[in-house]
Amino acid sequence: MLDPRLLRAFVSIVDVRSFTLAADRLHMTQSTISQQLGRLEQAVGGELIDRTTRPIQPTAAGERLLGYARRILSLQDEAEMLLSDPAGTAAIRIGVPDDIVTLAMARTFATFAEQHREVRLDVTTGLSRDISERFHAGEFDIVVVKEPTASVDRRASFPEPIGWFESVEHSGEWPDPIPLVAFPADGLYRDAMFERIERERRRWYIAFTGSSLDGVLVAVEAGLGLSLIPAGAAAGRRVRPHAGFGIERAMVVSVYSWEQDGPIDDLVGLMTGVLAKRTSARHPLAGRRRRLYGPAATKKARR
Repeated sequence: MLDPRLLRAFVSIVDVRSFTLAADRLHMTQSTISQQLGRLEQAVGGELIDRTTRPIQPTAAGERLLGYARRILSLQDEAEMLLSDPAGTAAIRIGVPDDIVTLAMARTFATFAEQHREVRLDVTTGLSRDISERFHAGEFDIVVVKEPTASVDRRASFPEPIGWFESVEHSGEWPDPIPLVAFPADGLYRDAMFERIERERRRWYIAFTGSSLDGVLVAVEAGLGLSLIPAGAAAGRRVRPHAGFGIERAMVVSVYSWEQDGPIDDLVGLMTGVLAKRTSARHPLAGRRRRLYGPAATKKARR
């Protein structure tokens, strides 16, 4: 392997056509630069500089090596510059359900990345229970999870309305047993769906299992069956609330982090702001919720 220091001495000598000027350029003595050239010539097995000419010139071997030497030195300078730049050298590991990574959340990540160039965001999507377990095992720095109730150590939490949805193209009654569109095993909504339909004493079967929220929504849109899904995720999709089971108790979207200062705290604040706006947005059950739990409904209940 050719030593870049020796190559730099050789290139400098060729560029300025002088051992003395090359030594001044590299801030070394003439004897040192002559020694470095000699070591390089020994490594390649031949003379690289014709010392008899004035000004000095590269030999034929030197001319052949010169282009490669410049490329090697250029790559070395580029690598040193890259490694001296702290951009992306510190990772913040984030775990979230897939429907949390919205355009608004992605823009928040982009804003944070502009303000903290040294940080690389490693985002993993998955089921809330798996994300929570991995967080407590130390695999994530920040997580957003959905859960029945929030823990006391949460950084923030927001209600997550959920409901039963069916395709807008479905007509008539669902058959017995009822076809269900479900999330994978250990999915939070899957368990809640089974518990509710068992309370209703209805017979059911799994007609389709989707590995993601989008996959479940597409299956519901296609009319494969009913499903219990976040109401906010149903907005803009070809699904409608299924009246048969009414409104489910809202779940909670919670934010957790190990650190509460520095860049992680800044990012938690930005993510919390996005989740707060997400919660306040209208969703397919908003009108129903007002009709069921609004002032008129409360007054009627009291009578």
